[in-house]
Amino acid sequence: MNPAQHRLGQTHSREEHLYREHWFSVPLDHQKPEGETIEVFAREVSRHDAPEAPWIVYFQGGPGHRADRPLAPSGWLKEALKDYRVLLLDQRGTGLSSPINQQTLPLRGDTQQQANYLSFFRADSIVADAEAIRFALNSEPWSILGQSFGGFCSLSYLSFYPEGLREVFITAGLGPLQGHPDQVYRATYQRTAARNDEYFERYPEDQPLAQRIAQHLSQVIELLPTGERLSAHRFQMLGSFLGGNSRIDGLHYLLEDAFVETPAGLRLSDAFLAQVSSIVSYAQNPLYAVLHEACYGQGAASNWSAARIAAERGDFAPDSIPFRFTGEAIMPWYFDEDPALQPLQEVAELIAQKDDWPDLYDLDQLAHNQVPVAATAYFDDIYVDHGLAVQTARAVQGLQLWETGEYHHDGLRADGEKIFATLRGLLRNGSPG
Repeated sequence: MNPAQHRLGQTHSREEHLYREHWFSVPLDHQKPEGETIEVFAREVSRHDAPEAPWIVYFQGGPGHRADRPLAPSGWLKEALKDYRVLLLDQRGTGLSSPINQQTLPLRGDTQQQANYLSFFRADSIVADAEAIRFALNSEPWSILGQSFGGFCSLSYLSFYPEGLREVFITAGLGPLQGHPDQVYRATYQRTAARNDEYFERYPEDQPLAQRIAQHLSQVIELLPTGERLSAHRFQMLGSFLGGNSRIDGLHYLLEDAFVETPAGLRLSDAFLAQVSSIVSYAQNPLYAVLHEACYGQGAASNWSAARIAAERGDFAPDSIPFRFTGEAIMPWYFDEDPALQPLQEVAELIAQKDDWPDLYDLDQLAHNQVPVAATAYFDDIYVDHGLAVQTARAVQGLQLWETGEYHHDGLRADGEKIFATLRGLLRNGSPG
């Protein structure tokens, strides 16, 4: 592994912490280190009194989300800074790291050239970036923390560059190591249906209200502030609230803002439409929509797995009774309706039909793993199925698994201090805490 080219950016001091910008030039294709390069950005956070503490790198969820921009250390970051300096990595294609969206992607050429370019933005390339960055920083083997898709990245790191790792923490990120994405959606739709039932049991008045909104949207043109029509199946995307412990209540508060009386009769309120617009738009993370199913791909095309499995089930149609919200599933019609995705429709189709994805994991290496690993698996996680997570945990030698029903998928954000401390305790003491 060749080191990345490295330059320092600005350094800022806030209270007891330093925030230092790092910029790295890395190969687009790590198999061709002399070829085209892209830029990767990372932000270091460290304590003034521990500027040379050992590194921990954070791989955030996604794919396609930039790293956190902390205003002040809190949650898991606050806990991690007790022992480490933290590197918040904008994974390639996100944030300041050669960002990909409908504005920048046409620079690559036609849609096939764009699809070829996007094939280098999965977990295998992301961890190759990280290892090149480790060399550039002259770091000893470092620790990593992976949340959700960041956990997928952590498993790839363990597969291909275990010599670069001191220890690994994974939260809500033990995805399947092999098999087609269909298995993911068959499992997670089942959990999403159960989470819908739980939500509507808590707020029974919201079931007829949600049905009413969906029916209204099929009959009346309602425009989002961005100008496009809000469809009934796009309304179902509000199921993203169901992946969180407390956010489930936020969905209830959102729905109670839905209707307002107007001279033309009942319409959806401006306040409701504005809130919905910020949730159903992929303007800030288009890469998530394009590569979400591809993050599972190994030797087979996803072929719009989520949409096919939803049709197979039949109970997630917008007019189904009872009404059900979807989760993080990406549907092909998003690329018809979301202005941020419409220019990416053709390249998304090419990605969905791509059937020669390389392996993301080395099963033999994981079976003989020597790096200390601690991970969570949440019983009711609607995005990373508990059963599939347990299978993956068993395939990684020495992985210590904390199974709990206390959290949903966003546990690290909801209670990061406790979760990080618990996983650290598993590695250091063999017991939580």
